[in-house]
Amino acid sequence: MKKLIKVLVLTGMLMALPVAGFSQFSVSYYFSNLSKIGLAYDFGPRFWTELRLYSDTEISNITPELVFCFNVVNREQHRIYLGLGANVNYLTGFVFPVGVQFSPFEKFNRFSLHIELEPTLDFGSEDLIIQSSAGIRYKFIKKT
Repeated sequence: MKKLIKVLVLTGMLMALPVAGFSQFSVSYYFSNLSKIGLAYDFGPRFWTELRLYSDTEISNITPELVFCFNVVNREQHRIYLGLGANVNYLTGFVFPVGVQFSPFEKFNRFSLHIELEPTLDFGSEDLIIQSSAGIRYKFIKKT
């Protein structure tokens, strides 16, 4: 059942992309004990936002997370970012993502790998939870 929900959510996110065009959108998957799938939009070379859904939870615990990020370093092959966001449901509180995205293959620059550390201030338990993840991102780039 969990895999079916993941596939349906990811399919829905991919189907929504043609509505707005492909130039600045990306989809991602974060591997960790609290895995996430995400849909991101780049506002420009420095600012971007991402809607993430925790995917390893029961349907009643699906947790959306919205983050706004700033690229501190923005190079062709890598970028380092800081962010601020919030999540609700299974975890409810503020998140502070810090990460690195890099494209290891020049010919496949649509794909990038990412590593992220995300301190989360959970209001329910009043704890600071440190999440870490690695993952993959696919960026939809308009061909000119």
